[in-house]
Amino acid sequence: MQIHTHLSYFPHQADGREITVTAKQRHITHVIYDMDGVLLDTEPFYTEVTQQIVQQHGKTFTWALKSQMMGRKPLDAAKILVDALELPITAEEYLISREPLLDALFLTAQPLQGAQTLTRHLHQQGIPQAVATSTPHAKFLLKTHAHQTWFTVFNTIITGDNIAVKQGKPAPDIFLAAANALQADPAHCLVFEDALVGVEAAKAAGMHVVAIPALALDKTLFATADAVLNQMGEFRPELWGLPAF
Repeated sequence: MQIHTHLSYFPHQADGREITVTAKQRHITHVIYDMDGVLLDTEPFYTEVTQQIVQQHGKTFTWALKSQMMGRKPLDAAKILVDALELPITAEEYLISREPLLDALFLTAQPLQGAQTLTRHLHQQGIPQAVATSTPHAKFLLKTHAHQTWFTVFNTIITGDNIAVKQGKPAPDIFLAAANALQADPAHCLVFEDALVGVEAAKAAGMHVVAIPALALDKTLFATADAVLNQMGEFRPELWGLPAF
């Protein structure tokens, strides 16, 4: 494993149930994954810790605000939080205050439903895969500490502090860096994302993208994605030209 440090949209019925729309078959040769909220169930950690911090200043951390922060580099997300809630601290001070709380939680991170099954299956079938996460390399090591064997299925890992990532999501830098490391044509790459900015970044990179938003998010916001799923276990590889289970 090389570590670099520096279905069409589903509309909803009136009762909220999803109408499944079969995606056209696409010739996908490489698969790229965001990590938080896609492979590992770490997003609740950020919510919990951020709420603890903003409550000290009489503020409330909402999903509407969180959706603007998800997928971005830590400092970019912190600036959005501090500005939106008018916190009497800097973005840098917020990041420092949350660090020990998050680090302890990161070590307990668990895989999300379907993530290991799909990634191991594609690995066994010889499909090159990459992780492209805004997480800095040091935090990546904490989050994956208990899953080192699993993460060997990925051919390359691009973290947010990779030298090739000049701009964070929604810029396409991180996904283009992953495609370059995989020696892949972006047009034949499929990205899994849970964040709006991640979907934008994948599209800007010229890639296909499957969105797996948190249940609290409005799926209609992800209409630009090629597919919107509730969890990775719903993914059907054969619809994308990938080997079926």
